[in-house]
Amino acid sequence: MTEHLILILGACLLDALIGDPVYRLHPIRLIGHWILVCERALFALGLNGRLGGVIHWGLVVGTALWGWFGVRLGLDALHPWLAFGWDLFIAYSLLCTRELLEQGWRILRDLDDLPAVRRRLSRLVGRDTEPLQRDGVVRATLESLSENLTDGVLTPLWAFCLFGLPGLILVKAISTLDSMVGYKNERYARFGWAGARSDDLIHWLPARLSVPLLALAALLRREHPLLAFRAAWRYHALLPSPNSGWSEAACAGALRVRLIGPVWRRGRLINELYMGDPDWPADLDAGDLRRGLWLILTACLLAFAAGVMPLTLA
Repeated sequence: MTEHLILILGACLLDALIGDPVYRLHPIRLIGHWILVCERALFALGLNGRLGGVIHWGLVVGTALWGWFGVRLGLDALHPWLAFGWDLFIAYSLLCTRELLEQGWRILRDLDDLPAVRRRLSRLVGRDTEPLQRDGVVRATLESLSENLTDGVLTPLWAFCLFGLPGLILVKAISTLDSMVGYKNERYARFGWAGARSDDLIHWLPARLSVPLLALAALLRREHPLLAFRAAWRYHALLPSPNSGWSEAACAGALRVRLIGPVWRRGRLINELYMGDPDWPADLDAGDLRRGLWLILTACLLAFAAGVMPLTLA
């Protein structure tokens, strides 16, 4: 238990101080490359349906877990500290809380330069960013931050705390799978089923726990904790995902703002609905984004405390 706690504290500290490492052999890049290799091989064999998708899932997740464990066994045979250093490096590489928040702070810093923030935002969201004005950029940034609070922070962190490094690796492998093959199009509707459904499963509980977490963060930030609960219940179903609507709606309520609004994708208007009460403002500015960033940061710190506290008491 002590080693596990030290590993969590060390990985989180490295993430907070340094941020997500960028290099060619990053574990997520390696998993992404392996996903493509396995996909091509299975499609070449005609295994492009659900069975092929399940095999694909097993190859990707199994390789990620055994790859980590195999290297760990070899290093442990040389010296236990080498094995611990490997664990620390992998855990740090798979946590990305600082990167999530830094993306938001960069957009806030450059908000007056619309062309620049549109380009930056295009790397975070799946919509057309060219039509977005200042208020649309702020709304889209808050949506991305609140959605990624669940799948980028809560699920990985809590899986790490509860199930150790194998839990963290499992979650990140599944999330990477979903991001690459979990689409409802002709190629992946059946093949990507296992990746998409397993991603829904692992994020189901953290997505719903994000609501009281954001409400508590809103209370500490002197925002609107009760509205976080009400908005989450009333508006979470506006998004097609079974999970992402909870944290987005809770964030909208906590800040008492409307999110989403007009969304363009590939030149087509696909949504005009707002998430939030009609009398809440939708014309958002830098102050709203700053409030949102502090809200998300506070929620991340609370999530860390919730994950680590039981380990300190054990």
